[in-house]
Amino acid sequence: MTARPAPSLIPRTVERWLTSRYVFTRLITAIAALSILAAILITVFDRKEFPNVWLGLWWAVQTVTTVGYGDITPRELSGRIIAAVLMLVGIGFISLITATVAHTLLTRAGQAAEAARDEVQAASLERIERRLADLERLLREERSR
Repeated sequence: MTARPAPSLIPRTVERWLTSRYVFTRLITAIAALSILAAILITVFDRKEFPNVWLGLWWAVQTVTTVGYGDITPRELSGRIIAAVLMLVGIGFISLITATVAHTLLTRAGQAAEAARDEVQAASLERIERRLADLERLLREERSR
């Protein structure tokens, strides 16, 4: 029998992170931090379109959430690169949130179904044990006659 290779540490760490009780808090914190970082970067690299961080933050929030009103857009190449990265990361975060919600709901549904199945099996075993006890009692009575 061959030994299976140990799973990589990164997928286990990601799985633990995503199945944590605090996953939504962590995702929201990461999105907020990313938006603030993007706002600072866009203000630094595309000063003409984003003269202050607040305008940059407005743009970053609408970009990371994939709303993209289009009222302000980067003009410089560096700003467009920041925008492209932010868009891809925003799509990734939305996917993570969707996958986490789906995983949580499916896990809970599976646990509920398993509990119901265990309950049915326990009731069946109890009926079988009663019937067996009845049969044993009848056999003892038959033998004692």
